[in-house]
Amino acid sequence: MNWSALLSLMLMLVQLWPCSPSTQNCGTQNTDQPFTAVRRVKRAWVWEPLFATEEQTSVLPVYVGQLKSDFEKQDGNLKYTLTGEGAGSIFIIDENNGKIYVTQKLDREKKPFYTLRAQAINRSTQLPVEPESEFIIKVRDVNDHEPQFLDGPYVATVPEMSPEGTSVTQVTATDGDDPSYGNSARLLYSLIQGQPYFSVEPKTGVIRMASEMDRETKDQYLVIIQAKDMVGQAGAFSATATVTINLSDVNDNPPKFQQRLYYMNVSEEAPVGTTIGKVCAEDSDIGENAAMNYSIEGDDSDVFDIITNSETQEGIILLKKRVDYESKRRYSIRAKVVNKYIDDRFLKEEPFEDKTVVKINVEDSDEPPVFTLENYVMEIVEGAVSGSLVGTVTARDPDTDDCPVRYSIVHGMDLKRLFSINEHNGTIITTKPLDREIASWHNLTVTATETRNPEKISETNVYIQVLDVNDYAPEFPKYYETFVCENAVSGQLIQSISAVDRDDSAEGHHFYFFLAQEATNNSHFTIKDNQDNTAGIFTAKSGFRREEQFSFYLPILIVDNGTPPLTSTNTLTVTVCDCDTEVNTFYCRYGAFLYSMGLSTEALVAILACILILLVLFLAILAIRQQRKNSPFSEKIEDFRENIVRYDDEGGGEEDTEAFDISALRTRTVMRTHKPQKKVTTEIHSLYRQSLQVGPDSAVFRQFISEKLEEANTDPSVPPYDSLQTYAFEGTGSLAGSLSSLSSNMSDMDQSYDYLTDWGPHFKQLAGMYTSHRSVGD
Repeated sequence: MNWSALLSLMLMLVQLWPCSPSTQNCGTQNTDQPFTAVRRVKRAWVWEPLFATEEQTSVLPVYVGQLKSDFEKQDGNLKYTLTGEGAGSIFIIDENNGKIYVTQKLDREKKPFYTLRAQAINRSTQLPVEPESEFIIKVRDVNDHEPQFLDGPYVATVPEMSPEGTSVTQVTATDGDDPSYGNSARLLYSLIQGQPYFSVEPKTGVIRMASEMDRETKDQYLVIIQAKDMVGQAGAFSATATVTINLSDVNDNPPKFQQRLYYMNVSEEAPVGTTIGKVCAEDSDIGENAAMNYSIEGDDSDVFDIITNSETQEGIILLKKRVDYESKRRYSIRAKVVNKYIDDRFLKEEPFEDKTVVKINVEDSDEPPVFTLENYVMEIVEGAVSGSLVGTVTARDPDTDDCPVRYSIVHGMDLKRLFSINEHNGTIITTKPLDREIASWHNLTVTATETRNPEKISETNVYIQVLDVNDYAPEFPKYYETFVCENAVSGQLIQSISAVDRDDSAEGHHFYFFLAQEATNNSHFTIKDNQDNTAGIFTAKSGFRREEQFSFYLPILIVDNGTPPLTSTNTLTVTVCDCDTEVNTFYCRYGAFLYSMGLSTEALVAILACILILLVLFLAILAIRQQRKNSPFSEKIEDFRENIVRYDDEGGGEEDTEAFDISALRTRTVMRTHKPQKKVTTEIHSLYRQSLQVGPDSAVFRQFISEKLEEANTDPSVPPYDSLQTYAFEGTGSLAGSLSSLSSNMSDMDQSYDYLTDWGPHFKQLAGMYTSHRSVGD
């Protein structure tokens, strides 16, 4: 069976066209397997959408379209069904004829289309006569939304004097309607307010300059833009936006002085840097376009200067050089102002600068005296007699009346003792001879004071140089320690010498060295002048004997090149030394010193050995004291209430108690008188000997302890401390008994030590000593 289109577009707006047998996508008809052929053909169908108008205001339901099957025979045997989005609620279908209706108002902005499925069913068999087919119902737009300016309000800035057509900014409106259908979303822009300065492009919303505008006239404009949909047709919706347009400044105005002529005054006493006055220029521009620089033109630019106050844009005129009423009483200067930053676009119209004239009058004042020179330099020969002329200073009153002045020297009493000045004519003389070697320059401060007005004082510096004369003879620069070895050979250099001179030589010092007349016949040493202000002392013979002559005194004559030349004799002491082969100077020095003291080398060695021994003893004593200080038993041992006296040897017995120093337990503040210890009685001795053979529980031992305790308690000379003393008690478990022979009542002859050999290898050496001793005794 051959299938054609299931549906056709019905009525009014849009029809749905099915594929016909001649359509290329339909395939071929197959009557043997009609259902299969239909399924294959239906998969290739392409349906055009149906349309439903949104916001339908007519009586609902509203007809949309009709679906029709080729099997339709108008006998009522087919039934049409509809499923999918909105089926049965928004969209319904007449099952008898396949007509589709919309039952509610649609909003394209919420949902622009619906996907539905239709099917034709045989009423008798309740089977579909063809496969289910899917189609789309689109919601057709109507103009139900107004344009909106989402980015407003707008603010834009454009430079002033911009040419016509300059773009300022762009405004954009949006419309919620469908831009692909009709003119509902097609907007048109127009200018409601802002003519004739601005214009707007109807389609793009770009605002442009319509004429050149001057910021100095008006710097802000309020422009209103309207946007209409439907391309501005009747019934269109519209919206407006406000655009604030500011004109930014450009440097299109030159600065102008407020006055063409300024008058100012300055006192002749005014110091350099004094502010004389201010000039001011105006500029209609703002910011850096109004920044300006001032300058001075003309011949008087070396007397006055002008600077710019960057905050107030004023020109401040300063005094650059002192003025003098008597020399010039008025000045006329030209001040110029120019913008700091210039826009070349406006230079062709007029120069961006202005000029004005400033007349400055100099005011007369009572000025202090003025010296003819700022500083004076004078000379005088040293040693000149008192009252010698040094020089003259001169000052005068610059005022018209030329008041007389009075001179004086200040700054230092020492200078006043050396110099004096004539208070009337400024002549400086010496009051005592000067010594260049003490001070070669003297700096004076001389004042000049008006006699009529003592408050008007001026100062000047006078530098006096003392010229040198050759009044000091040359001499050695230091004391020379000169040594010669006993084994020195002839022609050996033993000393290099030089000289100094306190005088000041303009050509430089030059010294000459000679042996004095009384030393010319000396056959021991010679001198050689090196012609460079130094000389060398050489031996004139070989071999010297210290025993014959310990030292030599060599007079050396030194002559300078002054006018007249001065001469001095300096004595060089040469000491004879016993040197080794390497000529050890250190040994030579101290050997000479000891020789002069009458000490020999052996005596020196003995002295050094004694010093070394004393040093070792001193260090040993320090070490012992330090060890005692570090002992674990410090002074805090006084806080102990028990004292254990320990004996590391066997001897002594009960009478050997002198090893215990009871004074260690005495306090530092109270020292009782020592009471001699009473002698241990024979009975106590007997008890002690008996205690050696008994245990600690023996009555004899307890009696012995009681006796000792009573003795300690009744003795007022001992400190109130408990004292535990051991007396070699060995207890009952000892096989050896006591080995001590001290205070023994029996001799070695009465004792047998053979048992020591049975004690093992630890007592082997002790047994050997005692048994061998007994054998010898026998």
